[in-house]
Amino acid sequence: MAVVKVIEVLSESPESWEDATKKGIEKASESIKNIRSAYINEQSVTVSDGGVQHFRVNLKISFQVD
Repeated sequence: MAVVKVIEVLSESPESWEDATKKGIEKASESIKNIRSAYINEQSVTVSDGGVQHFRVNLKISFQVD
């Protein structure tokens, strides 16, 4: 029987939502083993002077518990 845990991670990037997702998963994998999937729960941006400054994602990352 496998047990899977889900955590929530917030990540941002000045480039894109895809880059923010990649960075969030890479950072989480430094301390969490057995990551199996990630679900993008929300997307948002920060705006300054009429332009997008950062792309933000709220990730739900699931991993198998040993």
